[in-house]
Amino acid sequence: MQIKFHGHACFSLYLSNGKHLLFDPFLDGNPMAQISSAEINPDVILVTHGHADHLGDTIAIAKRTGALVISNAEIIDYCRLQGLENLHSMNIGGSYNFDFGTIKMVPALHSSSLTIDGQIIYLGNPAGFLCKVDGKTIYHAGDTGLSHEMTLLGNANRIDMALLPVGGNYTMDIQDAMLAARALRARHIIPMHYNTFPAIEQNVNFFANQILNYGIPCSVLAPEETLEI
Repeated sequence: MQIKFHGHACFSLYLSNGKHLLFDPFLDGNPMAQISSAEINPDVILVTHGHADHLGDTIAIAKRTGALVISNAEIIDYCRLQGLENLHSMNIGGSYNFDFGTIKMVPALHSSSLTIDGQIIYLGNPAGFLCKVDGKTIYHAGDTGLSHEMTLLGNANRIDMALLPVGGNYTMDIQDAMLAARALRARHIIPMHYNTFPAIEQNVNFFANQILNYGIPCSVLAPEETLEI
């Protein structure tokens, strides 16, 4: 299994069975992205919440590829109104066994909406995804602050890889992300949601060095860099 970072909170997960899972596809308009939405071909798109830098290019990619979109009920309803048909709605605490593995939606402390033509559209509760695929457990935290739920997740699951926001301002910063990594008992960390905009600039290499002091390996990926899991 391989994971590829596309910048911000967007990742591709390539499974041994050939399936391509894409998380939070914010590519067009993303200053960190090295590819466009027209160049990516996922089988599944997972959306943590409705903000434009996470829902991103979901509609365009899914229309072109026919990818299955997985998200909360409100985002799935919104996608249906945009003409998508290959959809699966979930909600916090729910899990489902797909043909590629098991997906569970878990809490995230954040908000979720989209602004269209000056109108704010509520798009359900934000979430993270706990993905049990290829015999491993991958946790995409979405946008979140530090929470006690992370301790519960760490106690109940062997988390092989945690994708954690570290940018601060809108999400956890470096200090809180270090606490989150320990609470999750994560065996490996990839930081995300940093340096895309001035408000979330962070010294991510400092984070990687500090988290290593807790015995947790951390991989700082450049956009389009791939890591074998």
